[in-house]
Amino acid sequence: MHDPRPRAFLTRSQFIPGGPQGRPWPAFAAIMLAAVLATPDSRAEVAARGSEASPAPVLAATSPSAEPPKVAVRVAAPSPGAPDAGCPPLFRHTLNSLQTGQPQSLCQYSGKVVLIVNTASHCGYTNQYAGLEALYRKYKDRGFVVLGFPSNDYGAQEPGSNKEIAEFCRTTYGVQFPMFEKTAGTRLAAHPLYSELVAKTGQAPQWNFHKYLVDRSGRRVESFGSAVEPGQRALVSTIERMLADKPPA
Repeated sequence: MHDPRPRAFLTRSQFIPGGPQGRPWPAFAAIMLAAVLATPDSRAEVAARGSEASPAPVLAATSPSAEPPKVAVRVAAPSPGAPDAGCPPLFRHTLNSLQTGQPQSLCQYSGKVVLIVNTASHCGYTNQYAGLEALYRKYKDRGFVVLGFPSNDYGAQEPGSNKEIAEFCRTTYGVQFPMFEKTAGTRLAAHPLYSELVAKTGQAPQWNFHKYLVDRSGRRVESFGSAVEPGQRALVSTIERMLADKPPA
């Protein structure tokens, strides 16, 4: 009896063991599947089912203008004791003030003409305090400063404490120029600042009130012995010449 169903929908049980025309079952099934897929509608249906079975991975949307993730950056704070790049090497020292006892950086005198003097309260030259203070007051507004360094190295003529020295200078000579504490247990020649002054001039102090005059750049240093009075022409003319030079940029 003739089966009205199309041959493509016959069940496997309706095939003879060898298949139509004696073809083996696997080969015949492959031919039938190829015939079904040959139609455009069948290919579209298979493609649709394949897309449902294996969905495409979802990619995160990106925008060309999107900002990159922010990264925290730590900026190192400058060290409090870091030397000022514009400070001359000669002045890169921090010393305690005689008047206040507080640390003071010599870098604050960069760009000034500086007269450095080792002082004593019981010396034949002690009255030079008056002349040093007069120089300071006369030229300070033009960028001049006197720095006093009490020392007991020469004739043991500065035996007092820092407080006593500060009081003596203030009440006897009205000293207002900056002074620094006496170095305890160390000779003046071992002081880092004085070591550099001696190296630059080739002259070390031989007594109290030796004077070193430093120009605005902190590089040129002139040396004047204890016997040179603060008002002596040789010293004053050098101060005025250095003051006339423009401060370093």
